[in-house]
Amino acid sequence: MEQRVSLITLAVADLGRSRVFYERLGWRGQEVEETVFFQAGGLGLVLWDRDKLALDCGLTDSRGTGFGGIVLAHNLRSRQEVDALLAAADRAGGTISKPAEETFYGGYSGCFADPDGHLWEIAHNPGFPLAEDGALTIPDLGSP
Repeated sequence: MEQRVSLITLAVADLGRSRVFYERLGWRGQEVEETVFFQAGGLGLVLWDRDKLALDCGLTDSRGTGFGGIVLAHNLRSRQEVDALLAAADRAGGTISKPAEETFYGGYSGCFADPDGHLWEIAHNPGFPLAEDGALTIPDLGSP
């Protein structure tokens, strides 16, 4: 497994308020499907509704489960790599919170929690290209 974080997703209570905050800091975001994406060097910072993020990771309750509101993502180059990394996480003692499945955006992803409950999304997203060194580029998503 390459040591890499591709995306950090922050669970937010008010997407508009959070987007304005980061934009006032000088960040430039793109909103798509009620999700805001920021390029942050070789990775992406994502803002998403807290309950939607928890559900996307296979949790049924975003408040009573110890969900900390942050999900780290490791993007890979193929569906097979997603399956292999999820299997490795399971063998290493992680808990698969959502088995890999096709996504609405044409990708493939699943999630696991490490022994302390930190959530990771393992994904293949053909729309987010990876450089040879693993740096992720958020493309122009067509929003202001």
